[in-house]
This record gives sequence, C-alpha cells and structure tokens, in this order.
Amino acid sequence: MDTEKLSVVMPTFNEEVGISRSVSRVMSILAETNLRWEIIIIDDGSRDRTYDSICELARLDNRVIGARLSRNFGKEAALLAGLRMATGDAVITMDSDLQHPPELIKQMVAEWHRGAKVVHGVKLSRKSDSGMVRLRARIFNKIMKEISGLDLYQTSDFKLLDRVAVKAIAEWLPERMRFYRGLAAWAGFRVAYVHFEVAERVEGHSKWSMAQLFGLALTAITSFTALPLRIITLLGVVTFAIGIVVGGEALYSWTQGEAASGFATIELTLLILGSFTMISLGIVGEYVARIYEEVKKRPIYLIEASTLAEIPAVNNAEHTLSTSKRRSD
Repeated sequence: MDTEKLSVVMPTFNEEVGISRSVSRVMSILAETNLRWEIIIIDDGSRDRTYDSICELARLDNRVIGARLSRNFGKEAALLAGLRMATGDAVITMDSDLQHPPELIKQMVAEWHRGAKVVHGVKLSRKSDSGMVRLRARIFNKIMKEISGLDLYQTSDFKLLDRVAVKAIAEWLPERMRFYRGLAAWAGFRVAYVHFEVAERVEGHSKWSMAQLFGLALTAITSFTALPLRIITLLGVVTFAIGIVVGGEALYSWTQGEAASGFATIELTLLILGSFTMISLGIVGEYVARIYEEVKKRPIYLIEASTLAEIPAVNNAEHTLSTSKRRSD
C-alpha cells in the first residue's frame, strides 16, 4: 500500500488565521495512513494573507501545494481546480475550517481499499447550525430528491474519490455551472459512507451568504432536472381550466338573462394569468441563463499563482494565467 498516493484538496477563503492549524492536524492524520500524500490548498481569491500563510506551509513541507485564483470564483471552482491539480490515486476533498473531522480520513481510506470508488462523508446531525439553516437544508434536499432522484440528505463536500471518479468529475463532465455533491452522486460509481458530527468552527465564521446559497441551489436544480420547465405546461393546463370555469360562468349568466359578473372576475383572472406568465418566464430564464454561461466557454477559474514550478496542463492550460516558481520569499 505504500506505493499509493493520497491527495487532500482544501478550498479556502479568508482563512489566514486558521489554515496553519487545519493543515497541521490533517498532516498528523496523513502520517498515520502509511501512504504517500500531498495537500493541495486552493485560495479562492482571499482578501487577507491566506495565500502567504499557504506559501509558508509549502516552504516548510514540499508536500503542501498552494494555488491562488485570480478572484473569488466560488467554492465549486476551487474544488475543481484542486481536483485537476491532484496527482493521488485517491483524492479527499474537505473544508479548511476543521468542521470536516480529519480523523475520518483513515476510515475513508479503509473503505477505498475495500473497493469503494466514492466515499461520502454524511452528517449525523447539524447541531452546529441554526434552526433556519437546518430547515433550509432539509427543504433543499427534499426538493432535489423529488425532482432529480438524487438523495443528498446530510451529504457534504467531505468525500474521497478514486482516481477514476476524479477523472470523471474533473475531466469527463464539461459543464461550467457545477454542483460537486450532485456530480459525485450522479456519477454512479460504487459508493460507501462514513458518518460524522459537524464540529464547531475553530476560527472565523461561515463565508456563505444567502445569495450564494440561493445561487448554488438554482445551479443544483437546473443542472440535474428539467422538471421546472415541465411545470410550465402544468401552469398552462391550470390557466386553461380557469378560463373554462370563467367562460362557463359567463355563458350560464347570459342564458339566465343575467349580467355576467364582471370587474372582480376579470381582475382576478388577469392577476392569476399574469403571475403564471411571470413565473414561467422566470423558470425559462434560469435555464436560458445557464445555456448562455455554458456556450460562452469561459474558463471556470483562473490561477494567478502557485507554489509549484509549473501547473499541470488541463484543457490546454486555459485556466492558468501564469506559472510561478515555488515561492521561497
């Protein structure tokens, strides 16, 4: 087993204070696996001195590799950059704030040696999250399961991927609007699960805003199902039924020699039709926007600097602004 190599990918954003502690703890666990290893840290456009801290770690141990994106492209882009840079026979993705317990790495490796190609880290509970966050997660997971068939309940970005799974997700799936958890589940390789309690953050606070979470949810839904588009057909059937009811009422009133009820009925009908129209346009617009993003074929991220002498070529190195020598300053 000592010929196998394990890569750990950690996306970071404004983690200047806690990154050294996190890496030190992960390194101590990796030392117990009897595998060759590397830690790849992707700085997703931090505004503090996170990358300087990463470079210092790389100077102390050349098995720590850092890269800095030219701006904040988002966690999904940072994860993809790390997967593409990883050279291990298996790759573990985890957060850099120690909410994903490094102690589970050995259990993940054991499941991998038993034949699993993807090992999912599954949250036992979300005690560290507020009630609103837990409710939001529960609603999202329920919607995803009902409309796409993907069961993402309590899943996380804490995963182990065999090299074949890494190749599938990072190279064979070309979409630019990405949802890592969904892609790992969709790939369909042999899976195993390890369960963990989400730890309290050691340093700092969550970097996710409501707008970012909402955007990720939209990406997840539109990437894995076209059901919302089919809902438009259902809305059309509903409005047609409303038209029949209103028309039938007017015809009945006319046959009885009565004036058809007018203003209130017409106003209500217009409001309903207008609402359905705007909802339909919004749904179609979300899919069109994602088509627009895909056909532009812009790179998902740009790497501004790295501690490597050169960055592995991926997609003809379109994602690399420059290559920089391992920093020693």
